[in-house]
Amino acid sequence: MMKIPWIEQRLQKAGNLTFSLYAALVAFGTYSCMYAFRKPFTAAIFEGMSFWGIDYKIWLVISQTLGYAASKFYGIRFIAEMKGQRRAASILMLILISWTSLLLFAVVPAPYNIPFLFINGFPLGMIWGLVFSYLEGRRSTEFMGAVLSISFIFSSGFVKSVGKSTILDWGVKENWMPFVTGLIFIVPILIFVLLLEQIPPPSAKDEQLRTKRAPMDKDERRRFLQAFLPGLILLIASYVMLTVLRDIRDNFSADIWKDLGYGATSGIFTQTEIPVSLGIIVIMSMLVFVKNNYKAFMLNHLIVILGFVIALVSTLLFKAHHIGPVWWMTLTGLGLYMGYIPFNCIFFERLIAVFKYVSNVGFIMYVADSFGYLGSVMVMLARNFYNMKITWSEFFADALIGVSLMGIVLMVISSLYFRNKFITVNNDTHPVMNGEVQMAA
Repeated sequence: MMKIPWIEQRLQKAGNLTFSLYAALVAFGTYSCMYAFRKPFTAAIFEGMSFWGIDYKIWLVISQTLGYAASKFYGIRFIAEMKGQRRAASILMLILISWTSLLLFAVVPAPYNIPFLFINGFPLGMIWGLVFSYLEGRRSTEFMGAVLSISFIFSSGFVKSVGKSTILDWGVKENWMPFVTGLIFIVPILIFVLLLEQIPPPSAKDEQLRTKRAPMDKDERRRFLQAFLPGLILLIASYVMLTVLRDIRDNFSADIWKDLGYGATSGIFTQTEIPVSLGIIVIMSMLVFVKNNYKAFMLNHLIVILGFVIALVSTLLFKAHHIGPVWWMTLTGLGLYMGYIPFNCIFFERLIAVFKYVSNVGFIMYVADSFGYLGSVMVMLARNFYNMKITWSEFFADALIGVSLMGIVLMVISSLYFRNKFITVNNDTHPVMNGEVQMAA
């Protein structure tokens, strides 16, 4: 990908605030545009269509999610070993493959077009690791990661609103809507990837404060897992549950809003996601000011726990008719993303910094993601095959209550495990930088 010397030089000389704003915004723009190739199809209802006794939209969501999950398993190695000079070209190639699959999805009649959503999901699953690799290991990674991560919230609602508008305002057919929405975002994503490629690598000061980031081979990945296995199991289990709930809310939001009486309101997707986005970026960005890596790591546990509490309480209030649908969806979105976002941009970033383990966030994030999306597929299949006679809004509300309670327990145990781990390592008189754990300075 082409370098623009004057931009790169100015970024190298820029202050931390200017650099952070630039990197955050271009990363946000890149990942937001990616969502235009992934999420618009979920704004369609595909009403009355089924195949082999399974709702056609469920087939589509499962197909894409399976592709996304398979991508995460593949990405454990692909992202962990990725060299910097190949990142931008890889992003554009993956987007092109995904967009081509949406064209084939539109051309090939249902249900034979279902596999093209699998092809669509597979390349897109690797985009996050490539984009975040430009941001990790820096003094202000929390802020940049928070801005990047609100694209999960804002962009999902925004591109679904765009997709829904092409149906309602332009008369685009539901099967063509995903491709047309992608077409709208092709030029913007080219521009943002070009700007992303101008970001220089972390400085010596960044490496001193946050630990050097490097590709990881098979043996290095195995040693990392062994070093933190009990804690990682607790964190990944919590993340799997957050991913399942987040995917239900995201993929079936059109169905949930229809149940709640807002099916013909295209702007409802953005209406609830903008306040959630603003809330999340304020909460996550405040962690930039916590310089002590251990304290920030523990605060991340607390934020996730509070997110589960908000999701639980708001759902109980909604079921008791004390708050309305818009407030409920907004508060559950805030709660779920208070849990989901730290895992995607900060949690493992601080874990590496706390224990001074030379590695990269992409590896462990893709381990977590692979199980998260696999869990999401299993829940959707279970709901269909057990023939649950409840609406998506009822299913979502019931799942929120059970998962939030379990999530609170898991995160409390995780915080205790890593506290004890930190104390043990802190008292270790023979720490080793590479291959073994070492306490943060």
